[in-house]
Amino acid sequence: MTAALDEVSVRSAALLWLQKVTLGGTVPVTREQLANDFHVAGQRFPLVDRGRGIRKPAGWRAALSIMTAQGRPYADEEGPDGLHRYKLRRDQGGTAENEALRVAMRDRVPLIWFYGLESGVFQAIFPVHLVGEESALDQFVLALTPDQLTIAPNSPVEDTLRRYLIAETKRRLHQPVFASQVMLAYETRCAVCALHPRELLDAAHIIPDNLPRGLPVVPNGLALCKIHHAAYDQNILGIRPDCIIEIHHRLLDELDGPMLRHGLQEHHARPLMQLPRRRADQPDRDRLEERYAQFRAA
Repeated sequence: MTAALDEVSVRSAALLWLQKVTLGGTVPVTREQLANDFHVAGQRFPLVDRGRGIRKPAGWRAALSIMTAQGRPYADEEGPDGLHRYKLRRDQGGTAENEALRVAMRDRVPLIWFYGLESGVFQAIFPVHLVGEESALDQFVLALTPDQLTIAPNSPVEDTLRRYLIAETKRRLHQPVFASQVMLAYETRCAVCALHPRELLDAAHIIPDNLPRGLPVVPNGLALCKIHHAAYDQNILGIRPDCIIEIHHRLLDELDGPMLRHGLQEHHARPLMQLPRRRADQPDRDRLEERYAQFRAA
């Protein structure tokens, strides 16, 4: 098998492994997992390098993965073309890694992007592609979706198309990062009932993300199971600023089996069962109050 084919097969296997481990990009991964748990032909094959943000395996022409340290995704600024940017290494030791990114860009090789959530924990965004280099700004241009691959970097785009491209970035980057940060803060448990399986949980916004105060930050989020998320969105379930649950009066006296009784009615006037340990991650009272007013008016 040639080096090029081996590079292709290992990259493909890494993407499939991440798809399984992250449940399609919804569950974070740790640095320990990325360094130790992926194997090729029975041998450990790290997906990240210690102390380096760009992973270029020995003998490879193109990079395999890129990494961004813990940050705030809502502070990211897409370019006027609606595409995201990734900074290259400025130090002299990064020459080989930067060149490996250029190879990936020229050959349209899919990369894995590990976005830091907290120390040693990452959101895996994959696959992504490099579609341009802005040397004066020490950065590459990233495409996160197939539609973004069709846009030439820095090209003028219609306002409606740019809004669409930014929405695609939100879907592929900001929303999964927000969801993982919320799950970490709530220890992957529903705030209302403490249900634990990740597949049954959502990261709900207190203030919707299409409003000015609906930022993708943990204090604007709640970990909710599918039932309680739907009830919250439909103003069947409300949460007071003191984190006490209320069920809309029209449902309190209904008789409709155990799901309604145990899933909703019995939570009325009870406090949330699960809250973040860190005070900075707990629900913002002002946002809760604003959302609770909508519930009361419904």
